Amino acid sequence: MLQNKKIKCLVVDDEPPAREILKQHIAGVDALELAGTCANAVEAISFLKDHPVDLIFLDIQMPQLLGTNFIRTLKAPPKVIFTTAFRKYALEGFELDAVDYLLKPISFERFLKGVNKILQITAPADHTLSASKENHKEQANSFLYFRADRKMVKVFFNDILFIEALKDYIKIVTQNRTIVTKYVLTTLAELLPADEFLRIHKSYIIAINKIESYNADSIQIAKHDLPIGRLYKHDVGRILNTSSAT
Repeated sequence: MLQNKKIKCLVVDDEPPAREILKQHIAGVDALELAGTCANAVEAISFLKDHPVDLIFLDIQMPQLLGTNFIRTLKAPPKVIFTTAFRKYALEGFELDAVDYLLKPISFERFLKGVNKILQITAPADHTLSASKENHKEQANSFLYFRADRKMVKVFFNDILFIEALKDYIKIVTQNRTIVTKYVLTTLAELLPADEFLRIHKSYIIAINKIESYNADSIQIAKHDLPIGRLYKHDVGRILNTSSAT
């Protein structure tokens, strides 16, 4: 995929309400473009002959042909995110190299988690090689999208100072701005690079390379004193001591 090119999506689901929800979710993410919708796998086969796509949001239990069997018919299938009301298909879905598996009803937050996985997969191909492989590596897999102020906001990992949980929301503090969005801190932790970010408290994740100083009880980042939770002290101390020794 070329830089800044949108990810073309196809929605395949036999239920009109389910198709409508996914259409709305796709419209809410600037990086995505809806290429079309199909009511079943047979329609999708015909559609794909003339309209190549990058990503399929695919229901599994449909008449005529199951979504999992449909994927097996494709010689070079696009990336797939399965959408279904049945957990029993999860294992089979991942055996088919699905990027994600969304259970209905699909919330926008859960949808966005799956989309961010796609963005991380496609990001390396979205950047032309610069002067060195190191520069390319630094640019790839470097951001996530969050909904804030009625739009999708791109946040680069390198800009994040720390993230704070606020009940059902999180506050992302960057070098230039603060973003408040509805998200679960534990869910976000799974998407962040483990070698760049560290959970120091039930309410805080910090960027390791932004630490200015620390002691046994707190970490200072850009004049913010952030507490180290009692349950996290051992792991925090081990990781930071290892980092400072290298």
